Amino acid sequence: MCGMPQQPPVRSSPARPQRPDASMSLITNVMDHSLDDGYAEAAARKKSLGEGGLPRTLRAKLGLAAGLVLAALVVTVGAAQTRAAAPVVAKEHQELIDRVDSETASADKLEGTVDKLRDDVSARQRAALKSSGGSAQADVVDVLSGATAVHGTGVKLVVNDAKEASSGGDGTNPRETSGFSDTGRVRDRDMQRVVNGLWQSGAEAVSINGQRLTALSAIRAAGDAILVDNRPLVPPYTVLAVGDGQRLSTRFQDSSDGLYLHALEQNFGIRATISTEGDVRLPAAPSVIVRTAQPSTEKTEKGTS
Repeated sequence: MCGMPQQPPVRSSPARPQRPDASMSLITNVMDHSLDDGYAEAAARKKSLGEGGLPRTLRAKLGLAAGLVLAALVVTVGAAQTRAAAPVVAKEHQELIDRVDSETASADKLEGTVDKLRDDVSARQRAALKSSGGSAQADVVDVLSGATAVHGTGVKLVVNDAKEASSGGDGTNPRETSGFSDTGRVRDRDMQRVVNGLWQSGAEAVSINGQRLTALSAIRAAGDAILVDNRPLVPPYTVLAVGDGQRLSTRFQDSSDGLYLHALEQNFGIRATISTEGDVRLPAAPSVIVRTAQPSTEKTEKGTS
């Protein structure tokens, strides 16, 4: 049986499996060629010419070493100068502290001298008033003007800030803390009403924290501090008044100023206590200024008779 020879069957080669990341050709290309061709070519050129990395010639190595030595020298010299200047700075700082302390002591000494001279002037004024008057009326004027120290029955009134103004847990000044409301602090206007209320209730002499008040005394404020005749006071404020103790206490508490102080206690927590005293001692005013004076008519008539 003859026929045409059969061709061997054509077999197609099996298809190669597709890469999982074939759909991400752009990302794959970026990952495989992270360095741009131009940069890669430039880096290869520098490498071939010996320009990349550390210097290879002896001169370049010496230059690098010299630069490192110079940098180390600059750092060392700077540290040495700082260490050498430290004692000088400390000495100058201590000299400034000593100078401030010396000037402060000198100012305190001058202030003490001024107080002594003021007391001497006041004593001479009181002696002149007594010698010119020589009567019981002059003694009354001395008491009312604050020119002489007095003592007798009276009242003791202690006024203080609210309790939260006196409790500073961290050791700081509680009057400077922002958490304390201004309404809980005793103000100069409060002390003005207290003093005026005592005068109106029959007090013959009044003092605040040992400072005698006169008809010319001023109670003012400087920041949070209360000033009496330009001298700062520190709470609590102790007010002493000479007069009929029980009557003075009752009249003050029933007066409008006493009721004002009671309202401060009830509404803002300001603390106040009043008590009668058997012997209240008030010093003389530090300085009494004589504004007007005239010769005694009685003494003049006796001299001419």
